[in-house]
Amino acid sequence: MSDALTLGCPNCLAINRVNPTRLRDNPTCGKCKTLLFTGEPITLTSANFPALVERSEMPIVVDLWANWCGPCKMMGPIFAEVTRELEPRMRFAKLDTEAEQALAGRFNVRSIPTLIVFKNGREVARQAGVMQQTQLRQWLTPHLIE
Repeated sequence: MSDALTLGCPNCLAINRVNPTRLRDNPTCGKCKTLLFTGEPITLTSANFPALVERSEMPIVVDLWANWCGPCKMMGPIFAEVTRELEPRMRFAKLDTEAEQALAGRFNVRSIPTLIVFKNGREVARQAGVMQQTQLRQWLTPHLIE
């Protein structure tokens, strides 16, 4: 299993190794036995960010948003729908910029919503503003695990 991807468990934060060809087989955490993918975006915090983003080889798209932001509210259902469509070929997460100001501040975000794709803990793509489902899928396609 030398081609395995490392990814953190959203429940217990244990680091797991999963063969990319087995991602669609509902993989579970080796430690807590919960599903590694649920079809719902993960809520990121400063506590789980290292395991779920920095230590993960799995591509993860992060939606930086705030509850008071009208465009963020428009983007929320679109992001959730694309999560259901594309997971587990990519991981999806949301970062509340109000609740996690210090963490959000690390990314020099000037407007929200902003989407950032990370791979191996590094930013590989960024897009600000609301996108429709078709646009979002197209933007994410180069980063998907096949």
